[in-house]
Amino acid sequence: MSVWSVAEPQKLTFDAPVTTLHVRIANGTVNVVGTDDGSPRLQVSDIAGPPLMVSQHGGTLTVAYEDLPWKGFLKWLDRKSWQRSAVVSLAVPTGTQVEVGVVGAGAVISGIEGRTEVRGVSGDTTLVGLSGPVRTSTVSGSVEAQCVTGDLRFHSVSGDLTVVDGAGASVRAESVSGSVIVDLTSASTSPDGRATDVDISNVSGEIAIRLPHPADARVEANTASGTVSNAFEDLRVGGQWGAKKITGRLGAGSGTLKAATVSGSIALLRRPPSEEPPFEEDPPSSRPSGSNPRRPVPQGCGPSGSGSRDNGARSSGPRDSGPRDAALRDARPDEASQQVAPSVPAAASGDTPSAAGSGTPGPAVADTPTDAPDDGPTDKKVL
Repeated sequence: MSVWSVAEPQKLTFDAPVTTLHVRIANGTVNVVGTDDGSPRLQVSDIAGPPLMVSQHGGTLTVAYEDLPWKGFLKWLDRKSWQRSAVVSLAVPTGTQVEVGVVGAGAVISGIEGRTEVRGVSGDTTLVGLSGPVRTSTVSGSVEAQCVTGDLRFHSVSGDLTVVDGAGASVRAESVSGSVIVDLTSASTSPDGRATDVDISNVSGEIAIRLPHPADARVEANTASGTVSNAFEDLRVGGQWGAKKITGRLGAGSGTLKAATVSGSIALLRRPPSEEPPFEEDPPSSRPSGSNPRRPVPQGCGPSGSGSRDNGARSSGPRDSGPRDAALRDARPDEASQQVAPSVPAAASGDTPSAAGSGTPGPAVADTPTDAPDDGPTDKKVL
């Protein structure tokens, strides 16, 4: 096993293959990019406090504080986590399995096809263009998932979940007081042909789900004391006082949509129809001989999941405060029988930390970490 102690800005390049990545930091930023261009590499552009320990054993690369375990993150809510910070960027193969743990740090993960798991206490997480299974759990940190085609699991106490251009076969979210906004490009089947399964529950948070038109799903949504809003004529809204529910079938009912909350409101919204093809894929003639076809990409998403989109859901005026506020604002209970087409921005609102180490908000980074600080040494490790 090879081990390095990183106490100052530095770059490391690894010639040995990487199949699994473990990252655990407190404060700062983690940026992980999936790429098959070049060797796996690490850039620490800013660090304060104790050094980060970097180790590689077999195909597992670990970047972490020595005293920060993967289990028992809640123990890090004390003062010692305030005395350290690091800005870390990594480029690893797209098929890498990624595990990221953050305490008070932001995380941006993009272009990964392997399994991805993120655990956080208070830092926000942005996921872009992930095609493998995704599992996230936070205490108060929010999660934004853009163009994610893998199965998505989300657990939080008070953190919010926003899914933009989601095309995975399964979205399951549980929260106590956090809001959940899910914008789907397909409500019948996923790119791999499986029926879509959406299951969302919370206690007091708002729930808004936007489905494509026409949709194809069995729907069951209920709230004990909140309000409901429905944009689909084929669905029934029941209940006058107290509990309310939305039930019915859209299309052939191939997919499943369930939503439940105690005191929060529920809105079922309808995407405007789009003339664009649902997925982009390289024609056979343009692929190199012997290469595998690229995974289907949801409409409007670039090859890396961060391209521009214009599916009719984005306002041409000034930006709203975010997809969550726009969706909930447009889902008025007294307009349940009308089509609701909210202004849901199709990209992140720009509040994700950048990987450049500036500490200021910026867009999700989808480029490999190539620029090191002028005064930082560069090491190449041949393993």
